[in-house]
Amino acid sequence: MKEDEFIREVNEDYRRDRAAEIWKRYSGVFIGIAVLVVIGVGGWRFWQHEQQVQAEAASRRFDEAVRASKDKGSEAAKAFETLAADSPHGYRILAQFRAAAEAGKADPAAGARAYAAIAADTGVGPGLRDAARLRGALLRLDSDDPEALNTLQGLAASGNAFRHTAREMLGLTAMRKGDFEGAGRWFDQIAADRETPPGLRQRLEVYVALAAGGPVQVSDAGPAAPAAPPPPEVTR
Repeated sequence: MKEDEFIREVNEDYRRDRAAEIWKRYSGVFIGIAVLVVIGVGGWRFWQHEQQVQAEAASRRFDEAVRASKDKGSEAAKAFETLAADSPHGYRILAQFRAAAEAGKADPAAGARAYAAIAADTGVGPGLRDAARLRGALLRLDSDDPEALNTLQGLAASGNAFRHTAREMLGLTAMRKGDFEGAGRWFDQIAADRETPPGLRQRLEVYVALAAGGPVQVSDAGPAAPAAPPPPEVTR
Protein backbone atom coordinates (compact mmCIF):
# COMPACT_ATOMS: atom_id res chain seq x y z
CA MET A 1 0.00 0.00 0.00
CA LYS A 2 2.84 2.37 0.82
CA GLU A 3 4.33 1.88 -2.60
CA ASP A 4 0.96 2.58 -4.23
CA GLU A 5 0.52 5.72 -2.18
CA PHE A 6 4.02 6.88 -3.11
CA ILE A 7 3.30 6.37 -6.82
CA ARG A 8 0.00 8.24 -6.50
CA GLU A 9 1.68 11.17 -4.76
CA VAL A 10 4.37 11.29 -7.44
CA ASN A 11 1.71 11.34 -10.15
CA GLU A 12 -0.23 14.11 -8.40
CA ASP A 13 2.95 16.18 -7.99
CA TYR A 14 3.71 15.70 -11.66
CA ARG A 15 0.22 16.80 -12.69
CA ARG A 16 0.42 19.89 -10.45
CA ASP A 17 3.81 20.82 -11.87
CA ARG A 18 2.53 20.23 -15.39
CA ALA A 19 -0.58 22.33 -14.78
CA ALA A 20 1.54 25.13 -13.28
CA GLU A 21 3.84 25.03 -16.29
CA ILE A 22 0.93 25.17 -18.71
CA TRP A 23 -0.66 28.05 -16.79
CA LYS A 24 2.62 29.96 -16.70
CA ARG A 25 3.06 29.52 -20.43
CA TYR A 26 -0.54 30.13 -21.60
CA SER A 27 -2.06 32.22 -18.80
CA GLY A 28 -2.26 35.25 -21.10
CA VAL A 29 -4.18 33.26 -23.68
CA PHE A 30 -6.62 31.90 -21.07
CA ILE A 31 -7.22 35.35 -19.63
CA GLY A 32 -7.72 36.78 -23.11
CA ILE A 33 -10.27 34.10 -23.98
CA ALA A 34 -12.14 34.74 -20.73
CA VAL A 35 -12.22 38.47 -21.43
CA LEU A 36 -13.51 37.87 -24.96
CA VAL A 37 -16.26 35.59 -23.62
CA VAL A 38 -17.35 38.23 -21.11
CA ILE A 39 -17.30 40.95 -23.78
CA GLY A 40 -19.17 38.72 -26.22
CA VAL A 41 -21.91 37.86 -23.74
CA GLY A 42 -22.23 41.49 -22.72
CA GLY A 43 -22.36 42.63 -26.33
CA TRP A 44 -24.98 40.02 -27.15
CA ARG A 45 -27.16 41.10 -24.19
CA PHE A 46 -26.77 44.76 -25.18
CA TRP A 47 -27.73 43.97 -28.79
CA GLN A 48 -30.80 42.06 -27.61
CA HIS A 49 -31.81 45.00 -25.43
CA GLU A 50 -31.41 47.46 -28.30
CA GLN A 51 -33.43 45.22 -30.62
CA GLN A 52 -36.22 45.04 -28.05
CA VAL A 53 -36.22 48.83 -27.61
CA GLN A 54 -36.35 49.36 -31.38
CA ALA A 55 -39.12 46.77 -31.80
CA GLU A 56 -41.23 48.40 -29.07
CA ALA A 57 -40.76 51.83 -30.65
CA ALA A 58 -41.65 50.46 -34.10
CA SER A 59 -44.73 48.77 -32.64
CA ARG A 60 -46.00 52.06 -31.20
CA ARG A 61 -45.37 53.92 -34.45
CA PHE A 62 -47.04 51.14 -36.45
CA ASP A 63 -50.16 51.29 -34.26
CA GLU A 64 -50.28 55.08 -34.67
CA ALA A 65 -50.03 54.73 -38.46
CA VAL A 66 -52.80 52.12 -38.48
CA ARG A 67 -55.09 54.44 -36.52
CA ALA A 68 -54.24 57.31 -38.83
CA SER A 69 -55.05 55.21 -41.89
CA LYS A 70 -58.72 55.14 -40.86
CA ASP A 71 -59.07 58.90 -41.30
CA LYS A 72 -56.00 60.27 -43.07
CA GLY A 73 -54.97 57.95 -45.89
CA SER A 74 -52.21 60.11 -47.39
CA GLU A 75 -50.59 60.81 -44.02
CA ALA A 76 -50.82 57.12 -43.12
CA ALA A 77 -49.08 56.14 -46.35
CA LYS A 78 -46.20 58.49 -45.54
CA ALA A 79 -46.02 57.15 -41.99
CA PHE A 80 -45.81 53.57 -43.26
CA GLU A 81 -43.12 54.55 -45.77
CA THR A 82 -41.08 56.11 -42.97
CA LEU A 83 -41.51 52.98 -40.87
CA ALA A 84 -40.39 50.82 -43.76
CA ALA A 85 -37.20 52.85 -44.06
CA ASP A 86 -35.96 52.70 -40.46
CA SER A 87 -37.73 49.85 -38.62
CA PRO A 88 -36.47 46.38 -37.65
CA HIS A 89 -36.93 43.65 -40.24
CA GLY A 90 -40.37 42.39 -39.21
CA TYR A 91 -42.01 45.79 -38.87
CA ARG A 92 -40.23 46.97 -42.01
CA ILE A 93 -42.00 44.31 -44.06
CA LEU A 94 -45.36 44.99 -42.38
CA ALA A 95 -44.96 48.69 -43.07
CA GLN A 96 -44.06 48.01 -46.71
CA PHE A 97 -47.24 45.98 -47.19
CA ARG A 98 -49.39 48.63 -45.51
CA ALA A 99 -47.74 51.43 -47.49
CA ALA A 100 -48.44 49.55 -50.73
CA ALA A 101 -52.06 48.98 -49.68
CA GLU A 102 -52.56 52.67 -48.87
CA ALA A 103 -50.96 53.69 -52.17
CA GLY A 104 -53.21 51.25 -54.04
CA LYS A 105 -56.35 52.91 -52.64
CA ALA A 106 -55.52 56.17 -54.39
CA ASP A 107 -53.60 54.82 -57.39
CA PRO A 108 -53.75 51.09 -58.22
CA ALA A 109 -50.73 51.38 -60.50
CA ALA A 110 -48.65 52.94 -57.72
CA GLY A 111 -49.78 50.26 -55.30
CA ALA A 112 -48.87 47.56 -57.79
CA ARG A 113 -45.38 49.04 -58.17
CA ALA A 114 -44.96 49.08 -54.39
CA TYR A 115 -45.94 45.41 -54.18
CA ALA A 116 -43.56 44.62 -57.05
CA ALA A 117 -40.71 46.15 -55.06
CA ILE A 118 -41.50 43.83 -52.14
CA ALA A 119 -41.69 40.82 -54.47
CA ALA A 120 -38.26 41.69 -55.89
CA ASP A 121 -36.60 41.96 -52.46
CA THR A 122 -34.54 38.80 -51.93
CA GLY A 123 -34.33 39.60 -48.22
CA VAL A 124 -38.04 38.86 -47.87
CA GLY A 125 -39.24 35.28 -47.44
CA PRO A 126 -40.69 33.47 -50.48
CA GLY A 127 -44.17 33.27 -48.97
CA LEU A 128 -44.35 37.01 -48.39
CA ARG A 129 -42.96 37.68 -51.85
CA ASP A 130 -45.74 35.56 -53.34
CA ALA A 131 -48.27 37.47 -51.23
CA ALA A 132 -46.94 40.72 -52.68
CA ARG A 133 -47.18 39.30 -56.21
CA LEU A 134 -50.79 38.30 -55.60
CA ARG A 135 -51.84 41.67 -54.21
CA GLY A 136 -50.08 43.54 -56.98
CA ALA A 137 -51.75 41.38 -59.62
CA LEU A 138 -55.20 41.94 -58.08
CA LEU A 139 -54.67 45.70 -58.29
CA ARG A 140 -53.92 45.39 -62.02
CA LEU A 141 -56.76 43.03 -62.96
CA ASP A 142 -59.32 45.73 -63.74
CA SER A 143 -56.94 47.29 -66.27
CA ASP A 144 -56.71 43.98 -68.18
CA ASP A 145 -52.93 43.98 -67.72
CA PRO A 146 -51.65 40.72 -69.27
CA GLU A 147 -48.77 40.68 -66.78
CA ALA A 148 -51.29 40.44 -63.95
CA LEU A 149 -52.82 37.33 -65.54
CA ASN A 150 -49.36 35.80 -66.02
CA THR A 151 -48.58 36.41 -62.36
CA LEU A 152 -51.83 34.80 -61.23
CA GLN A 153 -51.23 31.81 -63.48
CA GLY A 154 -47.84 31.30 -61.86
CA LEU A 155 -49.38 31.50 -58.39
CA ALA A 156 -52.14 29.06 -59.40
CA ALA A 157 -49.64 26.19 -59.66
CA SER A 158 -50.18 23.15 -57.46
CA GLY A 159 -48.56 23.50 -54.06
CA ASN A 160 -48.52 27.29 -54.00
CA ALA A 161 -50.07 28.69 -50.83
CA PHE A 162 -52.05 31.28 -52.82
CA ARG A 163 -53.29 28.99 -55.58
CA HIS A 164 -56.90 29.04 -54.35
CA THR A 165 -57.26 32.83 -54.60
CA ALA A 166 -55.32 32.90 -57.87
CA ARG A 167 -57.55 30.27 -59.48
CA GLU A 168 -60.71 31.98 -58.27
CA MET A 169 -59.62 35.34 -59.68
CA LEU A 170 -58.56 33.78 -62.98
CA GLY A 171 -61.91 32.04 -63.31
CA LEU A 172 -63.86 35.22 -62.54
CA THR A 173 -61.72 37.24 -64.95
CA ALA A 174 -62.37 34.71 -67.71
CA MET A 175 -66.11 34.94 -67.02
CA ARG A 176 -65.98 38.72 -67.17
CA LYS A 177 -64.38 38.48 -70.59
CA GLY A 178 -67.02 35.98 -71.77
CA ASP A 179 -64.60 33.04 -71.82
CA PHE A 180 -66.88 30.60 -70.02
CA GLU A 181 -64.94 27.57 -71.19
CA GLY A 182 -61.71 28.97 -69.77
CA ALA A 183 -63.49 29.89 -66.55
CA GLY A 184 -64.77 26.33 -66.28
CA ARG A 185 -61.25 24.96 -66.50
CA TRP A 186 -60.13 27.09 -63.55
CA PHE A 187 -63.21 26.13 -61.58
CA ASP A 188 -62.49 22.46 -62.29
CA GLN A 189 -59.04 22.88 -60.75
CA ILE A 190 -60.61 24.42 -57.66
CA ALA A 191 -63.08 21.55 -57.37
CA ALA A 192 -60.39 18.89 -57.80
CA ASP A 193 -58.08 20.35 -55.13
CA ARG A 194 -58.68 18.55 -51.83
CA GLU A 195 -57.31 21.51 -49.88
CA THR A 196 -59.77 24.05 -51.32
CA PRO A 197 -61.22 26.04 -48.38
CA PRO A 198 -64.90 25.39 -47.54
CA GLY A 199 -65.91 28.99 -48.22
CA LEU A 200 -64.47 28.84 -51.73
CA ARG A 201 -66.26 25.55 -52.38
CA GLN A 202 -69.55 27.22 -51.51
CA ARG A 203 -68.86 30.10 -53.89
CA LEU A 204 -67.77 27.60 -56.51
CA GLU A 205 -71.30 26.23 -56.79
CA VAL A 206 -72.50 29.67 -57.89
CA TYR A 207 -69.56 30.15 -60.26
CA VAL A 208 -70.13 26.80 -61.95
CA ALA A 209 -73.81 27.52 -62.40
CA LEU A 210 -73.06 30.90 -63.96
CA ALA A 211 -70.39 29.46 -66.24
CA ALA A 212 -72.71 26.66 -67.35
CA GLY A 213 -75.47 29.19 -68.16
CA GLY A 214 -73.25 31.08 -70.58
CA PRO A 215 -73.72 34.73 -71.53
CA VAL A 216 -77.04 36.40 -70.73
CA GLN A 217 -78.47 39.00 -73.11
CA VAL A 218 -79.68 42.06 -71.22
CA SER A 219 -82.28 44.43 -72.69
CA ASP A 220 -84.19 47.39 -71.30
CA ALA A 221 -86.90 45.01 -70.23
CA GLY A 222 -84.45 42.86 -68.30
CA PRO A 223 -82.58 39.64 -69.06
CA ALA A 224 -83.99 37.84 -72.08
CA ALA A 225 -85.56 34.49 -71.43
CA PRO A 226 -83.76 31.57 -73.02
CA ALA A 227 -85.19 30.58 -76.41
CA ALA A 228 -87.57 27.66 -76.43
CA PRO A 229 -86.13 24.54 -78.01
CA PRO A 230 -87.57 23.55 -81.44
CA PRO A 231 -90.30 20.88 -81.42
CA PRO A 232 -89.04 17.40 -81.98
CA GLU A 233 -89.37 15.98 -85.49
CA VAL A 234 -92.02 13.37 -85.98
CA THR A 235 -90.83 10.32 -87.77
CA ARG A 236 -93.15 7.93 -89.51
